[in-house]
Amino acid sequence: MDLVGPCYLTGPLRFYGINIIDAATARCGLHATLSKAGQNVLDGMWAIWSRLGIPDNLQVDNAMSFFGSPTHPRGMGPLIRLCLHQSVEPWFIPMSEPWRNGMIEQFNDHYQQKFLGKVPMTTVDELQSGTLAFEQRHNSRYRYSKLGGKTPLKALAATQVKLRFPSQENPPRHRLKKPEAGRYHLVRLIRSDLKLNVFGEIFPVPPETLYEYVVATIDVKEQKLKLFLGGTQIEEFNYQLR
Repeated sequence: MDLVGPCYLTGPLRFYGINIIDAATARCGLHATLSKAGQNVLDGMWAIWSRLGIPDNLQVDNAMSFFGSPTHPRGMGPLIRLCLHQSVEPWFIPMSEPWRNGMIEQFNDHYQQKFLGKVPMTTVDELQSGTLAFEQRHNSRYRYSKLGGKTPLKALAATQVKLRFPSQENPPRHRLKKPEAGRYHLVRLIRSDLKLNVFGEIFPVPPETLYEYVVATIDVKEQKLKLFLGGTQIEEFNYQLR
């Protein structure tokens, strides 16, 4: 998942794009919004999940719109809360490593070349209707060699997976109550200072993590931050969520 923006239509109108790719089928979900505020993120995610289905895991970058605020790193921002309430586990990629989201970055280039750079739009209505039409064309017509020449929708049909959709039409309203269970994860490279950065909050880590990628898992029910190296838990911190 990526938050693309700011982008511009013809004239002064600026917008942001919430773009999602299903790693298994290459289906895309797109939502154009004029703001990256909390409610706009909830609206966009809910709309996309209503079409694509709710995933088990969601890989995202470290945009503040996704994790919340560095002033309150334990506050669980709107996206984290939405995911945990829907039994989705967010995964935040290493900081300053956009190639970790390579699939969505490649798609964003395709989206720019085939839609934003070719279709003239001057109003929000044109943008939103055009974005939805592009999503539908991509999922029903675009063929991927990695899918054996299938379109994303044909690939989905071949999996026979039963999708899970939101239980209500309207998106939840910001601010969502604090979840009481669930997990979210941060993948981080530990450098020479042996410090783990969790949305701006710093934790000391063991020497064996030097120059290694670790997974920091926040367990909401247990109020713990658990540190994993190669699938093995090597450290644990009390982590009282706000």
